[in-house]
Amino acid sequence: MSSPHFLDNEMFALLREDRIKEFNERMEAGETPPNLNGANLRGCDLRGLKTDGMDLGNAYLRGADLRGLDLRNTNLEGASIRKTQLSGTFFPDVLSSQEILMSQELGTRLRYDT
Repeated sequence: MSSPHFLDNEMFALLREDRIKEFNERMEAGETPPNLNGANLRGCDLRGLKTDGMDLGNAYLRGADLRGLDLRNTNLEGASIRKTQLSGTFFPDVLSSQEILMSQELGTRLRYDT
């Protein structure tokens, strides 16, 4: 597994700059989302991000604000969510609450329960 990385991509820059509304608007207008698998989104405020169908597998989300996100149709396998804010967040059914808690408290990578 490679280490988390930053993307040289304008859409990725919007996420890093917490410009979620603009990111969502561009997605709704048909712009192709960046491949966020393995992306470094540490400390980003992602509240309001429309994540349906996104691939956040292996993403580094330490300290990110994920409050209120619906991640049920988002790939999170291998992502790390240490010290994230999770209030009101929906997770994929294949993630147990214990797995989410371990990643949030200890930084372990999320493993799908298949």
